[in-house]
Amino acid sequence: MNDGPLAGLRVVDASTLFAGPLTAMHLGDMGAEVIKVEHPRRPDPARGHGAAKAGHNLWSKTLGRNKRAVTVDLSRPAGQEVFTRLAAGADVVVENFRPDTLERWNLGYDRLSAHNSGLVLARLTGFGQIGPYRRRPGFGTLAEAMSGFAAMTGEPDGPPTLPPFGLADGIASLAAAYAIMTALHTRQATGRGQVVDLAIVEPMLAMLGPQISQWDQLGTVQPRTGNRSVNNAPRNTYECADGRWVAISTSSQNIAERVMRLVGRPDVIDQPWFATGAGRVEHADELDIAVAAWVGQRPRGEVIDEFEKAEAAVAPIYDASDVVEDPQFAALGTVVRMDDPDLGEIAMQNVLFRLSETPGRVRFTGRAHGADTDDVLRELGYHAEDVLSLREAGTV
Repeated sequence: MNDGPLAGLRVVDASTLFAGPLTAMHLGDMGAEVIKVEHPRRPDPARGHGAAKAGHNLWSKTLGRNKRAVTVDLSRPAGQEVFTRLAAGADVVVENFRPDTLERWNLGYDRLSAHNSGLVLARLTGFGQIGPYRRRPGFGTLAEAMSGFAAMTGEPDGPPTLPPFGLADGIASLAAAYAIMTALHTRQATGRGQVVDLAIVEPMLAMLGPQISQWDQLGTVQPRTGNRSVNNAPRNTYECADGRWVAISTSSQNIAERVMRLVGRPDVIDQPWFATGAGRVEHADELDIAVAAWVGQRPRGEVIDEFEKAEAAVAPIYDASDVVEDPQFAALGTVVRMDDPDLGEIAMQNVLFRLSETPGRVRFTGRAHGADTDDVLRELGYHAEDVLSLREAGTV
């Protein structure tokens, strides 16, 4: 079976929590060999986040998939030697320590690249390697706050709203994977690696649209509008007669016209204001009332059937229980079921996209803390007595 388009690439994941580990997970999904490095006595805190079954954390089964797990104390000289050997044979190192931490441990890029000139060192922090905020904690919540996301999210008369999941970390992981592949492509021409400096706040900011340009040119900022859009209407969530919900979008003019014909208000289509998204936004109350009344008289199945006949845009509001039963997700292979040594069979999301010739795949689920330490050390040239000595000293 094909091992994926990144087969032969070695990645050392020395990061914790979410943005860095997700970055390494994406690379591992595409076939890279990933070695996860954790502290011997302080595992990645992600192992304790979220739900668990029989003492086994479920998130770490996904976050740690396709990764071999080793433990090394990087604050000790012997641990620094282990890490230097790891990096010497790697293509990529992913880390998210506060700036200057690797340098304090004598593991900065100067030392690592001296042993491996082609190494790409991806550094993911809240605010980057430079600037007055560089030493601040780098949690995604802070990025969601400072990017402007929270300020524009929530009801008009409500407080700024944060997402109930690691949105900024997830977006940053995709940006970091892209940055790493860009650096690796450059290495093909130059033969040299480089440092990727990614501030988690910046990819989050990039997803919010032309907010900076709007402020620069117009002196305005986007207000909180709840589920409504500032660009088109009707756009909202609507409750059906059976208590279930749907989401409706009218990002294009022809879809907006189809929706209003379907709900029995074709008269508004001839109004001058209906011809643009901005005009429809100014009349969002009137449009929402019409759509909500029509949807509220019908069960969700009928609503979706009628919208599909009209070629209008609608989707049911799902939770995870709906996702695993949906035929479209089944056709895409979005959910994969894996054999796990602790839990038996476990379902999780599959790789993010499909390649026709060299697809990625989930090869194995997340490993226990330090499960592969001895094997990896032997591969680095450590003899059995060396490994024992490192263990007795608490270095691994």
